[in-house]
Amino acid sequence: MKLVTVLMLTALPLYCYAGIGCDLLDDMISTTIDPDVDVTEYINNLKDFLPGEETEKAYTFMKECFLHQSEETLEKSAKTQQAIYSSFWCARH
Repeated sequence: MKLVTVLMLTALPLYCYAGIGCDLLDDMISTTIDPDVDVTEYINNLKDFLPGEETEKAYTFMKECFLHQSEETLEKSAKTQQAIYSSFWCARH
């Protein structure tokens, strides 16, 4: 689970540096971390970006992993996200 989080958050500066998709990526990560968003709602919000059934299964698995995390872990994930968005690469966009 932590490896998935690290890999997902590592890709953020690259997207922000390119100046594309920061808002979309921010919304996706926020809903991933949000414990109030269930799996069905999460997948429905991302339907346009999921190219196939295998990708949908992977995102379902990822969301379920986040739903099983403690509140402390979710808060740390949100702080990591904010640190990346406040970084040099994303601050310009």
